[in-house]
Amino acid sequence: MIDTHAHLNIEDFDQDINEVIERAKQAKLSKIIVIGMDEASNKKAIELAETYDLIYATVGIHPGYLLNSNVSSIEKFLSHPKVVAIGECGIDLYWDTSNVLNQKAIFKQQIELSEKYQLPLVIHTRNSFTEAYDLIKPFKGKVTGVFHCFSSNLEDAKKAIDLGFYIGIDGPITFKKNDVLKEIIEAIDLKHILIETDSPYMAPTPYRGKRNEPSYLPFIAEKIAEIKHISVDEVIHITKMNSYKLFKKLEG
Repeated sequence: MIDTHAHLNIEDFDQDINEVIERAKQAKLSKIIVIGMDEASNKKAIELAETYDLIYATVGIHPGYLLNSNVSSIEKFLSHPKVVAIGECGIDLYWDTSNVLNQKAIFKQQIELSEKYQLPLVIHTRNSFTEAYDLIKPFKGKVTGVFHCFSSNLEDAKKAIDLGFYIGIDGPITFKKNDVLKEIIEAIDLKHILIETDSPYMAPTPYRGKRNEPSYLPFIAEKIAEIKHISVDEVIHITKMNSYKLFKKLEG
């Protein structure tokens, strides 16, 4: 299995990173993509990728970390052999709507870098799918990526797929009250889905409310298999192949 989105580069994992990675290996994870959000976490993601064989990194400017962040600071990392994508980037209208113009400007700059370097985007949207979609649409066919931790509806999922993007599925698929996500999983082909933990956030049932970690990824695969009435092995195989197809710098 490949965890395509984890934040092992933040202080929640400072004390036991070796144990977290060992548990991930025991859970049969072959790769973990650690996600950058600002200058400090971008550098830490790369440090982890250089330290552990199974870790790869992304670098980006998250919409919640715009202060003192500069998109030009990530460009120097994009040729690194273990930097597989640009992000986490996007738009967040849940926490702050006052800086939406700045959010859009920084996101657009990262989309342009995606086209320039032919690296996929890892996109954050919260209450903002339409705004993000409208910025990406002019680049259709020129950029690709994943709408991470997808939280919109089936219609928007189909629009994302039409742009050539994947849908990232996390712990919330295991929550009891998540009919919209389950409808999306039922309706769309598995070839459009990536699985991710978003560790340390949004741990799946039965660990909901606790610190999430990559070793919990099997719970997400199992829930997708249950919803789609297929084997867990099929979910693991197809989502792994999707990961390799999107993140071309992953070593298979």
